[in-house]
Amino acid sequence: MSKDLPSRPEPVREPWRIVIVASEYNREFVDGLVEFAKSELAHIAPCSLVQVYRVPGSFEIPLAVKRALRKLPVDAVLAFGVIFDGETMHADLIATASTQALLDLSLQHEIPILHEIIVVKTDEQARLRCLEPDLNRGTEAARAAVRILTALNTM
Repeated sequence: MSKDLPSRPEPVREPWRIVIVASEYNREFVDGLVEFAKSELAHIAPCSLVQVYRVPGSFEIPLAVKRALRKLPVDAVLAFGVIFDGETMHADLIATASTQALLDLSLQHEIPILHEIIVVKTDEQARLRCLEPDLNRGTEAARAAVRILTALNTM
């Protein structure tokens, strides 16, 4: 696990349309990802429109992303979920299926999909990655979205 967030990119004035698809499950932690991402995007992409859509759980995120890509004008998607790894394989199955589906959608539509469906073992791991600023994966996803959109605009 990385101990540092990537540095903040220079602010851009592009009017990007960014969709956040967020799980309702483990909402306290997912809300942290959403809020940190929105706050970071307000600093580094202040002209962007950010829309948040909620789905029941992480397994439903790819379907909502697919619908957003088909029905909405979208430049990038941030996918947020928190899965607790338990005693069965259920968490691994959901994480693997969701990851593959999001990758397939990103490549098929040539739209960046920032994958932050996080699998954690403890509340402490979730708190550090979702509610605290030092390793926040919402901040990380926002920075990565701006970086990839900037890079794609030069191609």
